[in-house]
Amino acid sequence: MKQYVPILKKSQLFNGVSEEETAAMIGCLGAVSQKYQKGEYVFRQGEYLKNITVLVSGRLHIQKDDYLGNLNILDEIKPGEMFGEAYAAPNSGPLLNDVVVIENSMVFFFDIDKILTVCPSACRFHSLLVKNLFYTISSKNRSLIQKLEHITKRSTREKLLSYLSDEAQKNGCCSFAIPFNRQQLAAFLSVDRSAMSNELCRMRDEGLLEFNRNHFILKIPLPLQ
Repeated sequence: MKQYVPILKKSQLFNGVSEEETAAMIGCLGAVSQKYQKGEYVFRQGEYLKNITVLVSGRLHIQKDDYLGNLNILDEIKPGEMFGEAYAAPNSGPLLNDVVVIENSMVFFFDIDKILTVCPSACRFHSLLVKNLFYTISSKNRSLIQKLEHITKRSTREKLLSYLSDEAQKNGCCSFAIPFNRQQLAAFLSVDRSAMSNELCRMRDEGLLEFNRNHFILKIPLPLQ
């Protein structure tokens, strides 16, 4: 587990905690690690969670198939990011989505009860984890609001421009890469893939953007932050 301490240290959960303290707290919190292969499920819809999880390598998607089989990608999890915290509280109900492995991954599981309860050794950074957990949940709520802003736009073009402009602002540059391929982007924005691809080509022909696979260059001014 020691080789993953630097990644855990960079996660929001261990923000402000040194690598030495992080390594010590892995044992204090009874952390368990598990490897997953591409295509496997870390969690499935309907499961009940009692752990907070941190991805230390690979890539995951939080997604859901509707009754008709349409895929909706809600979020992507990258190394150092936490997930599952919204379902770890008592009486929070079953998981509403699947967590699917996109690239071979390693995941750490932390028992929520051990995070929220002061440990016998009374390590001085334990209360900081609780505060970090609160901040993480707040940040996740903001990300969900940002996604709602994209998918509630009326047209496919408006959804694309909303999402791509937001990604450019996050990267601080009009040239950037997104974490999705075409099918995944269509699922994330809740649009038809063919219609989205056609719209991207029209936008390119109109000089609004350039793209090569998942790399984009916006040719329009970004809105002021």
